[in-house]
Amino acid sequence: MSGQGYLLAIDNGTQSVRALLFDLDGHLIGKGKVELQAYYSTQPGWAEQDPEYYWTSVGEACRRLWAQLDIDRSLIRGVSLTTQRGTVINVDEHGRPLRPAILWLDQRRAEVRGRIKGPWGWLFKLAGAQATVDYFRAQAEVNWVAQQQPEIWAKTHKVLLLSGFLSQRLCGQYVDSVACCVAYLPFDYKRLRWAAPRDWKWQAMPVRRAQLPKLYKPGEQLGRISAEASRHTGIPEGLPLIAAGADKACEVLGAGGVEPDTACLSYATTATINTTRRSYLETVPMIPPYPAAVPDHFNTEVMIYRGFWMVSWFKQEFGLREMQRAQVLGVEPEALFDELVNAVPPGSMGLTLQPYWSPGIRDPGLEAKGAIIGFGDVHTRAHVYRAILEGLAYALRQGKEKIERRSGTRITRLRVSGGGSQSEAAMQLTADVFGLPAERPQVYETSGLGAAICCAVGLGLHPDFPTAIRAMTRVGQVFQPDPQAQRIYQQLYAEVYLRMYRQLRPLYRKIRQITGYPA
Repeated sequence: MSGQGYLLAIDNGTQSVRALLFDLDGHLIGKGKVELQAYYSTQPGWAEQDPEYYWTSVGEACRRLWAQLDIDRSLIRGVSLTTQRGTVINVDEHGRPLRPAILWLDQRRAEVRGRIKGPWGWLFKLAGAQATVDYFRAQAEVNWVAQQQPEIWAKTHKVLLLSGFLSQRLCGQYVDSVACCVAYLPFDYKRLRWAAPRDWKWQAMPVRRAQLPKLYKPGEQLGRISAEASRHTGIPEGLPLIAAGADKACEVLGAGGVEPDTACLSYATTATINTTRRSYLETVPMIPPYPAAVPDHFNTEVMIYRGFWMVSWFKQEFGLREMQRAQVLGVEPEALFDELVNAVPPGSMGLTLQPYWSPGIRDPGLEAKGAIIGFGDVHTRAHVYRAILEGLAYALRQGKEKIERRSGTRITRLRVSGGGSQSEAAMQLTADVFGLPAERPQVYETSGLGAAICCAVGLGLHPDFPTAIRAMTRVGQVFQPDPQAQRIYQQLYAEVYLRMYRQLRPLYRKIRQITGYPA
């Protein structure tokens, strides 16, 4: 089927930008990668980046792809785009950024002024949801900009997510995919469109409908590559730009996990567990499912915000020995960190970690903190590292069980992708904690592959999403649970881990009262 042409997927994540060329069987033909400085911070807790830096990096990633491949670019049939979620950019009437992008990692808060008026306000009070609504308003980047930088807000022609910003640069139109709309903006997650005029979100923030881009479903055409974008990237002018989705949505699609009984785990900066459903389902009340990269579908996501960031944190704070040794041996540091994991028995000799290094919204709540219990004189760095991986797996298993309870659908299959999935030890541990085979997709670049699937369907190169998924995704290695490890994890999970948050919550609240952290 590859004789029918190629698909170009641009994947702008937090750590890197990749230009990825796939054939119609889902094989990765070539990759151009540019590492990114994830963000810079001029104030404590801020995370910003120059939007032009992203656009420059997209051009460089494409140039590296062309330098690597000797192909006829006229064989490329279309382009799709996937990006990190929740990164907000204010632009003027010429599409020029007015200030740095505010990333999803940013921790600044807007002031919450007044209450939501009318029936919505009464409804939130009756439902006990006022704190969740106030959290939404405090987190909304547009509220902070309007309050703290009114001169910038006055010049703001459009409020774009990174996906919308790059789409405008690629095709010259203010457009975006429905499946990219994961942010604190007036979006109706149930109806998968911008909120209706009377929706409470328009009260909660100053943004106007005219300031938002036009939305398209995954697989629909956003526009065509402009002459200016072609000069910048080397992508042939006039190629169709097809709507895809945000990186997590595309990762689920690229992993092939689109049945309600299949859970997709993403072991990335933010760790998530997702299932894909046709119906709207709130796994946690008042926290909506996100738009899937399959049109008119939803991802029932449970998120561990710091996720595999915790692995990076461990490496930075405690892993200098392995990092230096890996450099001397000429191997990837991950191989040596896997040695740490394998040196410790399942259950880390009782050391149990709750991975709430960042608080939640409702479950866990705003007071939540991380915890490690069970220390003894036998425990080493290796035990702490394994306990991190186990704690993340426990938290995601708890997410699985929440999804099962709310949906009434039993999850019987696991697909695991993201950077952490490249660790053999993490994959085995996942199978053991969940008591299910852990399947690793054959293609590592699953978010890019998901975007390419949207492109293939949108161009009619595959007739529909089920056909494209069957043709373009496949399972690679499968890790089977070890019965002995599974028994240990079952007991620790049920009798220790599940009780930790409930037991520690009063202490977390006291810590917050005394120290003011988290705010």
